[in-house]
Amino acid sequence: MNIILLSGGSGQRLWPLSNNVRSKQFIKVLQGENGQLESMVQRVYRQITTVDAEAQVTIATGKKQVSMILNQLENKVNVCVEPERRDTFPAICLAASYLHDVKNVAETEPVIVCPVDPYVEDSYFEALKRLSELAEEGNANMSLLGIEPTYPSEKYGYIIPESKDEVSTVSTFKEKPDVETAKKYLEQGALWNGGVFAFKLSYLLEKAHELLDFKDYEDLYAHYGEQKKISFDYAVVEQEKSIQVLRYKGSWKDLGTWNTFTEAMGSNAVGNVTLNDTCEDTHVVNELNIPILCMGCKSMVIAASGDGILVSDKEQSAQIKPYVDKLAGQAMYAEKSWGSFTVLDVQDDSMTIKVELLPGHSLHYHSHEHRDEVWTVMSGMGSVIIDGMQRMVRPGDVVTMPAGCKHTLIAETKVSVIEVQLGKDINVDDKKKFDLDIKE
Repeated sequence: MNIILLSGGSGQRLWPLSNNVRSKQFIKVLQGENGQLESMVQRVYRQITTVDAEAQVTIATGKKQVSMILNQLENKVNVCVEPERRDTFPAICLAASYLHDVKNVAETEPVIVCPVDPYVEDSYFEALKRLSELAEEGNANMSLLGIEPTYPSEKYGYIIPESKDEVSTVSTFKEKPDVETAKKYLEQGALWNGGVFAFKLSYLLEKAHELLDFKDYEDLYAHYGEQKKISFDYAVVEQEKSIQVLRYKGSWKDLGTWNTFTEAMGSNAVGNVTLNDTCEDTHVVNELNIPILCMGCKSMVIAASGDGILVSDKEQSAQIKPYVDKLAGQAMYAEKSWGSFTVLDVQDDSMTIKVELLPGHSLHYHSHEHRDEVWTVMSGMGSVIIDGMQRMVRPGDVVTMPAGCKHTLIAETKVSVIEVQLGKDINVDDKKKFDLDIKE
């Protein structure tokens, strides 16, 4: 299978664990096969490769999520990066051009597009294999996966098929309805629209060149910001006459709120948490280094991270977004391709950060114009390069870097460093990268 996973999201509905850097698909609270916690993107990748070990997975995403993807999946997947957000049609076209021009995927090969974060069983990905086969057979220009509803939902769009057969031509599409209208749709054999499409690569490239002005992948990437914002549903799906749907009867959940997210958690408590025996239907996730004690809590979700603390009734937690909009601030934790960082303290003229570097990884060789930095090595072995001069560092070593100084840290083992930034104007944009040049 060739699968394009769409990875976006602003990280508001699962605040404070999610933010504009770490969207819900990267939160590690799901129970993995070996008992370790895993994220949704790790779970989905594991399921895809369980069903099809030869699957070629490409994640289409924005710049902010690249480091998180590489941290959690390393180099197991291809990553197609949007220079800026332009909605789903340009994003999918960019990924299709990437497959054709960079990965040399033949135009005759089928391609599946689906969200990066469905909470499903392996049977869902078996259905995607069948969907890929339908696309390859070419009886319709596009094949969709329709989810058989378990209740009349107001949260999803609907696909109305011509028949209730396993594979049917599509009659029409319906926007998110009210409950009474949804009941009528179900009587017609309607299916939830799970946002899963399959087609031959040539079909999508043809549509891309019809609606977007570009020559190839490099040209589209270079002029991406000039492309019009338009959804894939509106640009392609709703306009296509030759379209069929495959009925999927298995389990499918959209973990879009804390209420639904906690249903998938393998434990009621993650982190330093104590729940006494009077607590009922309460889930707690604690990423802080201080304990949380819960007593007499009923149907609650409690989440604590460096970004903040949520204490909510589960039903009320679905209404979190407008409140989080008012709380928008700097992300206090992020996973990067080289490790992770946690903001410990922010003052007017300083910021203190804990940096954890994975073995064999390094920071970019860089400098800052408006701030000094001081590193204190807490654990691990590695080396620093300061203005081209390299030396080893070990626990207890302190390294001072004045503004303008080029520097990097290279980890031999896992390295933990406390970084103190000092200056009047501390911001993420004050960073200039350089090619590494070590003096003999």
